[in-house]
Amino acid sequence: MSNPQQLRYSKEHEWLSASEAGVSAVGITSHAADALGDVVFVQLPEVGAVVTAGETCGELESTKSVSDLYSPVTGEVTEINQDVVDDPSLVNSAPFEGGWLFKVKTAEEPSDLLSAEEYSAFTGS
Repeated sequence: MSNPQQLRYSKEHEWLSASEAGVSAVGITSHAADALGDVVFVQLPEVGAVVTAGETCGELESTKSVSDLYSPVTGEVTEINQDVVDDPSLVNSAPFEGGWLFKVKTAEEPSDLLSAEEYSAFTGS
């Protein structure tokens, strides 16, 4: 699966959508979803929580392992994707669409995220 051009990517394998009124969606990439295997549980930050770029803010548990979820930006969580909490397999089946994890209101645009091309080169995909 190719990496959507309109998203930006962290080296921890999270993606960030373009900001709409200061709010962006966060998810994990298909590369990360493939490496995890079948995701069976997600722990997301609570609405109202402040997340910090590069810091852990949740967990993804698969049949293989448990992995930390990192925030690609600093900001306040405005929404979580209840569909993913109820059906964690969405992370695997639709990582860039229905499998988004949470939305965050950011104070400023991050400057250290990768473009789709840069992320593809980083992952060798």
